[in-house]
Amino acid sequence: MTSELVERAASMLVEARRTVVLTGAGISTPSGIPDFRSPREGLWAQTEPEDVASLRAFMRDPGAFVAWLRPLLTRILQAEPNPAHRALAALEQAGLVQAIITQNIDGLHQKGGSQRVLELHGHLRQATCLNCGRKVSTVGLIEPLIDSGEIPRCRACGGLLKPDIVLFGEMLPEDVLTQAEEEVASCDLVWVVGSSLVVAPASFLPRYALAHGAGLIITNREPTPLDPLADLVLREDVAVLLPAIAAACHSLLSAGRRPHR
Repeated sequence: MTSELVERAASMLVEARRTVVLTGAGISTPSGIPDFRSPREGLWAQTEPEDVASLRAFMRDPGAFVAWLRPLLTRILQAEPNPAHRALAALEQAGLVQAIITQNIDGLHQKGGSQRVLELHGHLRQATCLNCGRKVSTVGLIEPLIDSGEIPRCRACGGLLKPDIVLFGEMLPEDVLTQAEEEVASCDLVWVVGSSLVVAPASFLPRYALAHGAGLIITNREPTPLDPLADLVLREDVAVLLPAIAAACHSLLSAGRRPHR
C-alpha cells in the first residue's frame, strides 16, 4: 500500500460534494464471513447457487436450504465489525460519506456505527410467511434454526417463514433499489469496496453514477469489469486500507481542507 494512493483517495473524498459507497462481501471477509465467488473459499466454490439459494429451491426443499444456511448464519452471528466497517462509519460522521449501499445481509455496517445504510439484498432482522405474507421478527427464530435445523413456521397459519434476504429468482426490494438509484444519481463520487461488480442490478449502480458524471474509486481484491473506467483502483486489504484512508482524510481536514459542500 503506497501513501501516494492513500492520499489520492483521501483527496477525492474530501473534495467530493457527495460520496456514496457500494459494498460487497469483500468488506466482511476480515470479520470471518466468507464471500461468494472466491475460487477456493467462496460460498459458490463447491455449490451451485440455484440449487440451494434460490426461491424455487427453498420452496422445493426448505430443509436443504436451511442446511446450507446454518453455517453462514453461525458466522454472521459471531462476526464483529472490522476496521473497514468502522472507518466508513467514521467517514460518515465526518461528513465525507453520505450513504452506504450494501449487498451484504450481515448488518455489520450498522453494528459498526454507520447510520445511512441501504441493504439491497435484504437483512436477517425479519422473516416473511410465504403463505399469508405476515412479517415477524427473527428474534428467537435464528438460534433454534442454527442449533437444530428447525425450519421456522408462521404461528398464524403454519406457512414457511423465509428470512427477508433476497434469494436467486427474487426481485430486490423496490423501495431500497429506488433509494439506491437516487443516491448514485445525485453523488459526484462512488466508492466500491469489496464487490466484484458482477451481480446485477447492484453492478449497474456505479455505471449509473458514471453516466451522471461521478468519479469512481474501486477497492477490491480481484479485478472488476469497471476497473478500466475507475479514477483509482486499490487492491489492498480493506481492513488496513480503509482506516489509512480515513486517517488521511482526518489529516486533510485538520490542515484546513474542507469538504466542498
